[in-house]
Amino acid sequence: MDLEELVKVRAQYDAEMRRDARPDAAEARVERVGGVVRQSVRGPGWNGVLWSDLDEETADAAIAEQVAFFEGESAEFEWKLYGYDRPADLGERLRAAGFVPEPAETLMACRVADLAALPVAPPAGITLRVVTDEAGVDLMMAVHRQAFGADRPEIRQQMLSMLANEPERIEAVLAMAGDTPVSAARMEMLPGGSFAGLWGGGTVARWRGRGIYRLLVAHRARLAAERGIPYLQVDASDDSRPILERLGFTPLGTTTPWLRQPAR
Repeated sequence: MDLEELVKVRAQYDAEMRRDARPDAAEARVERVGGVVRQSVRGPGWNGVLWSDLDEETADAAIAEQVAFFEGESAEFEWKLYGYDRPADLGERLRAAGFVPEPAETLMACRVADLAALPVAPPAGITLRVVTDEAGVDLMMAVHRQAFGADRPEIRQQMLSMLANEPERIEAVLAMAGDTPVSAARMEMLPGGSFAGLWGGGTVARWRGRGIYRLLVAHRARLAAERGIPYLQVDASDDSRPILERLGFTPLGTTTPWLRQPAR
């Protein structure tokens, strides 16, 4: 993408996926409060700030308002901060309010048509299995525990909700070595939207370096092409960014999850 297209795609992403975001599960609620768009959900699920339009005069009050709201829900929440968000010191203001940053990721995008045309053959001994039920979701969570070293019950709940209530919004897949799951990934979409988001992609350590991650990206790109979605989007870790760049993804900016635990 040239600079003109990058600027256009980033603006489109901010509008569709952040400012005008839709809930990621049937149990979730997205609302705009002043200069902030947030999602909240009772029980397991993702809580957080998706977008903000703040300045030096309004930022601290908006942060305090969101802290008070989620404290009232006794919920951990994430402020998803993008490198181009304003004010420029918003991250430090979040730190002062008790938020803790996780590692920064790179927001990347690619034209679906470019990626879907790439020839990618499964590595020897690997087959793909589509996930459609709770048993498949639990296999994905087992892979994620091995790949990332953590349980994510909110992701499990989100996937189950989508599969049950909005199956058209999710495509989930396992890479299998015989009967053993060794990698897992999902793609989330909005009907009529311009972006399909790639998530997961975790591979068990001893199966890395064999092209499985590349296979799962290409598989999801072909599914997005079938649905007429023009762009893929990824929040890329430092490990996955070089692979994605070789596949044709372009950085749009950085994104950092700032987390805040409820007061005990």
